[in-house]
Amino acid sequence: MLVLGIESTCDETAASVVEDGVKILSNVISSQVDLHKKYGGVFPELACRAHIDMILPVIDEAIKKANVTINDIDLISVAQGPGLLGALLIGLNTTKALSFSTSIPYIGVNHIEAHLYAAMMEGNKNIFPSLGVVISGGHTMLLKINSIGSYEKIGTTIDDAIGECFDKVANILDLSYPGGPEVEKLAKDGDLSKYNFNVGRDKNSKFNFSFSGLKTKILYTVKGNRAKKNFPTLIKEEEKKHIAASFQNTVFEDLISKASLACKTFNLKAIYFGGGVSNSKTLRALVQNKNLNIPIYFPNFGLSLDNAAMIAGLGYHKYTEKKSSDPLDLIAKTSYSKF
Repeated sequence: MLVLGIESTCDETAASVVEDGVKILSNVISSQVDLHKKYGGVFPELACRAHIDMILPVIDEAIKKANVTINDIDLISVAQGPGLLGALLIGLNTTKALSFSTSIPYIGVNHIEAHLYAAMMEGNKNIFPSLGVVISGGHTMLLKINSIGSYEKIGTTIDDAIGECFDKVANILDLSYPGGPEVEKLAKDGDLSKYNFNVGRDKNSKFNFSFSGLKTKILYTVKGNRAKKNFPTLIKEEEKKHIAASFQNTVFEDLISKASLACKTFNLKAIYFGGGVSNSKTLRALVQNKNLNIPIYFPNFGLSLDNAAMIAGLGYHKYTEKKSSDPLDLIAKTSYSKF
């Protein structure tokens, strides 16, 4: 089965053709990083306008690179949410128009679920029950994966998502957007033990995350007490690399500790990481060095960030289970209650 995947949840316009849920024939991504960089984050109105401009050319390119035609496509899979409402509607309405005009069935899928599925593509074994670790700009969650499509929430963030925290700390350190890669680059030569940073704790759940207080601590460290982001920096430039290293290590140690505890508590057999922060080489190395004695799967680097291959791959499984097209009145979802 050939599946055309379409992704437009935030600031990437992407399309991909995937065979039988695993074999990627094409994976085209139009990034908007340069467009949003000067704002320090995603500007929703500009993101939507860029999707309008790019979605048809990106779809055309994905089909061409896969060496197929639209008539060869058996299914169209689209990210239904969560994401920016305007951005979602562009992808969803484009998909509906293609489905209506070609009589190709289509299905909407959960973007977060697709991030976890990305780690199961291209030969990785599906081992259940397992732990799904979602780490992105908008989400931080631990999920028990019973099977593809069946999940139970174990823990989540009670304030900032992990990627959001990286972006905010990068801004405090006068680094550019997106923050994760810039913080990692700066931290490479830093002393991760120089600053004793701590994450917040949720008294209601040992599996929940809290990064807001850590972000504020770094703001005060860099700018002084009662500081604001636009206050002048009080520390020497040389100190920034040590702050970046200490911050990054604190966040990742907390993430790995809770993931390991969840596996032991719920007797889980593997760990699947998904989301943009899983692209971090530092995180991947740290996880491997921990010797958790459990199979650990990360997406290939090309599938860590938002992409349409994961949308197409998950759509294949959803459709083969459902065996029917979604209706044309399917709505975009800015959030998903199932998680």
